[in-house]
Amino acid sequence: MATATLIDPPTEAVRVEDHRLEYRWFGARTLARPVEGPVLVFLHEALGSAGLWRDFPGALAAATGLPAMAYSRRGFGGSDPRHLPLPTDYLDIEADRALPGILAALGIGRPILVGHSDGATIALMHAGSVAGRNVEGVIAEAPHVFVEEETLAGIREALPIYRGGLREKLMRHHGQQTDAVFHGWHDTWQTAAFRGWNCLDRLGAIACPTLVIQGEGDQYGTQAQLDAIADRAAGPVETMMLPGCGHSPHRDQRQQVLAAMTRFIRNSIRG
Repeated sequence: MATATLIDPPTEAVRVEDHRLEYRWFGARTLARPVEGPVLVFLHEALGSAGLWRDFPGALAAATGLPAMAYSRRGFGGSDPRHLPLPTDYLDIEADRALPGILAALGIGRPILVGHSDGATIALMHAGSVAGRNVEGVIAEAPHVFVEEETLAGIREALPIYRGGLREKLMRHHGQQTDAVFHGWHDTWQTAAFRGWNCLDRLGAIACPTLVIQGEGDQYGTQAQLDAIADRAAGPVETMMLPGCGHSPHRDQRQQVLAAMTRFIRNSIRG
């Protein structure tokens, strides 16, 4: 039986406050404002972009029958640059201003947030805010809700990997912003001021269903991240710890993760 090929949608742009953000729309789209019904909203990791999700948003859109949107945060991919150094509350800014801004600009009133790493953290923080009360559900891959030594060690080990060839790979997606993308993440997390960062106080306000997925081989976090979310969130939380999986479950265990996300959305999210 032939397998359908998912074609990447064109990249578009929208203005949020004083800057332009790139985004891609997957699945059925309506020109109505606001968009009716739930929309899968993909939030990328610390070195990611809309394009680095590749065809996964389209696959989940096809499996669930829901439209999907992936965007690049400011300073990533084809979005406008951001200034360095980053403030220690950069994740708060993304959750409280940037994400609500693009949702409003695109008319998305019922988001299902699908985040990876930094994107997962931003999704959880937004769902735990006043502005996030309309979030239908959160799928958080490899989130961090407080700083662990394992995370800092993994980030330190990323520097020689970046210099050894990762930079060239990332330049295909970030172009001239590549060094700012890497050092905005690497340097900020290594500062003494960031060691005390956490978003634990937000978790208790998350009322929507939440699925948290992590790999046993994740070099940036431990089971303690999942436990903190499950213990503190007000709404129902399902956790998955995947053996033989690293920091990117949707790439390392694609079929299993796609099936789990599809089941979660069908069982937990109203149409």
